[in-house]
Amino acid sequence: MIGAPRFHPVYRALNKPLTVLGVERRLFFLALVMAGATFNFFGGLLASVAMFAALYAVARFTTARDTEALRIVLNASRFRVRYDPGKFEPFEVVRVGDPRSSHRS
Repeated sequence: MIGAPRFHPVYRALNKPLTVLGVERRLFFLALVMAGATFNFFGGLLASVAMFAALYAVARFTTARDTEALRIVLNASRFRVRYDPGKFEPFEVVRVGDPRSSHRS
């Protein structure tokens, strides 16, 4: 039959994000490195554990909400801004033939 749809098996493991302890692996590594930097800077284990716990919680929340959020944020810096409402530049609209218009053509 020509019009019958074809079905191809797709394995669930191909579409799952790579995670470490339920957190996207790059965010987990970032939390781990920041905790290590906190330990080196402050010299306290409690501060580094608190930093890791806070960053891990944020990373876990972010991974649960959207697994591709980190990729989108990192790629956003490569593209130019098309429209920025914070950079409003007023422009003058001139009607041709209007005697009140300051522009003469």
